[in-house]
Amino acid sequence: MTVDNTGLRRKVGPAVHSICEFVFSVPDLDIAHHFYTKFGLDVKRVSEGLELFTHGNAHRWARIFKGEGKKLLWITFGVDECDFEKFKLRFSENGINLIQPPPYATPDSLWIRGPDNVLIGLAISPKCAPSAKSARNFPPAIGPGGRAPSRSQTQPVRPTHLSHILLFSADVPAATEFYINVLGLRMSDKSADIIAFLHGAHGSDHHLLALAKSDGLGIHHSSWNVNSIDEVGLGKQQMAEVGYVKGWGIGRHVLGSNYFQYVRDPWGSYAEYSYDIDFVAHDHEWPAADHPAADALYVWGPDVPADFVRNYETQTQSAGDKT
Repeated sequence: MTVDNTGLRRKVGPAVHSICEFVFSVPDLDIAHHFYTKFGLDVKRVSEGLELFTHGNAHRWARIFKGEGKKLLWITFGVDECDFEKFKLRFSENGINLIQPPPYATPDSLWIRGPDNVLIGLAISPKCAPSAKSARNFPPAIGPGGRAPSRSQTQPVRPTHLSHILLFSADVPAATEFYINVLGLRMSDKSADIIAFLHGAHGSDHHLLALAKSDGLGIHHSSWNVNSIDEVGLGKQQMAEVGYVKGWGIGRHVLGSNYFQYVRDPWGSYAEYSYDIDFVAHDHEWPAADHPAADALYVWGPDVPADFVRNYETQTQSAGDKT
C-alpha cells in the first residue's frame, strides 16, 4: 500500500500531489465489471455504478457510471491542506471561476473547467501517488529447478496502484501550460506538440499525467503498476484467456523506461500493465527534453496498432471493431 510520506514535499507554490481518482462512463457496467475484474482490480458495485481498487489498498482509484458511451467525466487531484486556500487564490488570479461540483463528487472539493473542457476537482487528501520507486522483483539468482516461476503455481496478476493516466487533448502545448502553471505539475519529457509527460512536484512516477494530440478530450489509457516483467506477460496472458486479445505489447517505452502491455477495453481505450517506470523524487530536477517522434512511443515491441492513438470518445466506430 502506498504510504503518505507527508514530509517529502518540494518547496514550491501550491501543487497537486496525486490523481485521487478518474471518473468515466460506459454503456454497460456488467462488461466493465468483467474487464476490470479480469485485469486484476478489485471492483465494487455501488448504487451509482462501479468503484475500482487495487488489491489490499483502501484507496478508490476510479469510478464508472452508466452512460450512452465511453466518456471521461472528471478527474479529482489531491492537495495538501496548506495548499487548498492557495489554490483558490491562484484560480482567482488566473481568471478561473469555481463551478458547482458534479453529482457524487468528493465532498468539500474545489471544481473548475480545465483544458479541453475537462472537469477538474481538487480535494484535501493523503498522497496516493508513489513517494518512492516501485518495487522490482526478479527471479532468484539460482534455484534447484531453474529460475523461472512455475506455470502451475502462478497466481492472478494484481496491480499495486494507479501509476498515471493519459488524456487526449486538442492542444497539447496549451494543456501542458495549464497543468504546469495552474496545478503545479512539472515537465518530464515531450515530443513536439504531439505528446507531453508530467510528474508531480512532490514525487511521482515519471508521469502522473500524460497528454496526447487528438481532436478533443478523451482518455487513452489508465496505467497500473506491477512489480515484475513476468507480471506484465502473465497479465497479457490472463486477459487473452478471457477474450481480451487486442492491445499492444509486450514492449518497452523510451520516455518513462517502463515495460508495458496495453489491453484494449470494449470501448477502444486501454488499461496498461506497467513495470519499472522511472521515478522522480520530490527533490530531483528531472532533465526534461523535447524528444524525436521515434522516441515518443517505444524502444522495442510489436508494431503499433493502426488506431492506437485514435480517440474513440470523439470518433465513433462500431463496437465489433473495437473489441
